Amino acid sequence: MSHNSRPQTKIGYRQVLLRDASVYSIQWMRFPAGLGDELSPTALLGHYLHHIRRFTLSLIRPHRAPGGELQFRLLGTRVSLISFSAPQQVAAEQSAGIRLSICGGVLVQRANCHRGEFAIIARATGRGVRVIVQLSDYCPLLLGSEQPSGLRKLLYRLTQAYIHRVVTIRFLARLYKELTGSDATVRVVRGSVPEGEDI
Repeated sequence: MSHNSRPQTKIGYRQVLLRDASVYSIQWMRFPAGLGDELSPTALLGHYLHHIRRFTLSLIRPHRAPGGELQFRLLGTRVSLISFSAPQQVAAEQSAGIRLSICGGVLVQRANCHRGEFAIIARATGRGVRVIVQLSDYCPLLLGSEQPSGLRKLLYRLTQAYIHRVVTIRFLARLYKELTGSDATVRVVRGSVPEGEDI
């Protein structure tokens, strides 16, 4: 089958810096219905943590600390780049997901280390299941404060924001291929989110 005749699917994304200098980042992809437990909250988190370790060649290693805290540690050290409280499952009409509240880490502003949330959600739609990866209310150390300089914004955009976007898009694309066996061409498109400055 030629490249031009391959089926196509898409991943939507948007990253913005809100007025209080917190980051909102979201990526999503539609999966076919009928995948069942493969898209359960626990399974999605497991897939994501495995992807983080594999994608970073074990440079970042997810670690569960006593009490259920989840840390993204650097190599084999105790240094946590970002730490989350114990995962919590959440459910609403037509959706189920897992939520992790940020509780520390060297990449988080110390004054805002208990602010922010990471979530993975599976939401049933009329055309399948939309898997959403969302980071909200996050205050990165690189931005420094609620009034970051232009240089800090640029540095964050070129490093942490870029890496997060690539890691998440690759996660969704890999998960889609693994669960469906499809060789579809993946197209990345920008979507709409709350008002803010693009990053």
